[in-house]
Amino acid sequence: MAKASTVFVCNECGYETPKWLGKCPACNSWNTFFEQKIESNKKTGEKTVKSATPTTLNSIEGKEETRVSTGVGELDRVLGGGIVKGSLILLGGEPGIGKSTLILQICDKMKGEGKVLYVSGEESAEQIKIRADRLGIKNEDILFLGETDIDVISQAITETVPKLVIIDSIQTMYSDELSAAAGTVSQVREITARIMQICKKQNITTIIIGHVTKDGNIAGPRVLEHMVDTVLYLEGERYFSYRILRGVKNRFGSTNEVGMFEMQGSGMEEITNPSSILISEREDNPTGSVIVATMEGTRPLLIEIQALTTQTIFGMPRRTANGIDYNRLTVLMAVLEKRAGMNLSSQDIYLNVVSGIKVGEPAVDLGMILAVASSFKGISIPTNLVAIGEVGLTGEVRSVNMIEKRLKEAEKLGFKKCIIPENNKKLLKENYKLDIIGVKNVEEALRIIK
Repeated sequence: MAKASTVFVCNECGYETPKWLGKCPACNSWNTFFEQKIESNKKTGEKTVKSATPTTLNSIEGKEETRVSTGVGELDRVLGGGIVKGSLILLGGEPGIGKSTLILQICDKMKGEGKVLYVSGEESAEQIKIRADRLGIKNEDILFLGETDIDVISQAITETVPKLVIIDSIQTMYSDELSAAAGTVSQVREITARIMQICKKQNITTIIIGHVTKDGNIAGPRVLEHMVDTVLYLEGERYFSYRILRGVKNRFGSTNEVGMFEMQGSGMEEITNPSSILISEREDNPTGSVIVATMEGTRPLLIEIQALTTQTIFGMPRRTANGIDYNRLTVLMAVLEKRAGMNLSSQDIYLNVVSGIKVGEPAVDLGMILAVASSFKGISIPTNLVAIGEVGLTGEVRSVNMIEKRLKEAEKLGFKKCIIPENNKKLLKENYKLDIIGVKNVEEALRIIK
């Protein structure tokens, strides 16, 4: 008979102790111990060792994974063409971002593929039903189970044999074999291992919903993300309607794709042409506004960057960035002062990315500088112009990747002029309807908008 016991293991260095400690004596880290179950099987007599024969890699026949479309094109795009049968998918996001809504829509879209078991430890059957009625869910093969005990859930999966299992959420599930509370590191790890063992054995596709911490990572041990096949994050500002679905791990496809949705009363609506929506409310001929071309994975997006400069009333000028890294803004303002001769030391500068989209790539540097210069000088940037380019500390405009996709997106939406790095212009092979202007430094770019 197996004897079960537990130890406490440091999540940072792996130090083990029979009881919980606030501070690890090995690495001096605080609050890093989590409970872990151990089993010891003591048998008398000789131990039988199983044998295994290695096989050459070239003799193994590679087979394509069987994929099933979710019915949501943006999700299929991120997954690489659909859900792989028997895969384990982890979906993370902040509370209220729309994870449960998106998953419930997927359950409805996969009508005809088999039974769907929706396990919820957070919401009651009545709450799920109210949301389903609002979303217009009509799939009669959806089974609901309001349970948090993993033993009961495992039995239900074995008896119903569904094609898809939803666990909402992993932080609410628990196992009686561990004394720790639900949502702790040890419980999350144990529950995920149990679910993976059951569903992999029966070739059942499973989607696990997880909450994120203040740092933006999925709550629980980092090993949780290593155990699953695919990790997806649903991102976006809670008080904006746009959502971005991003893949950070995918054993069956690329992680370079992103999906875009808009949260509406009828659920998560797909955005197939996000650029046209993100710039649809732009005013005619405004000062301090410019369109830039950024990349989300392999998808080009045209977004609007707005800047406002005002005379400071304090001794220290303010710098505020929304949707852009604050440190990047301060660096570019220093470049603008040093290389273009603009005296911004007495100006408060506010920079905003419209629609709540967060931009992290350096290809929007040139657009940020043009927007600030436009507001400072009171000069309007033409509404049919797009700016692309990374700016260095010496004021040079450096080349960016995937310039062809950016130019095609601008051309498709009817823009007439595009400022790009000179090195990118030299390497262009196709002809565009755009008036493409190559610039080597910030001074040349500023002369264009004068």
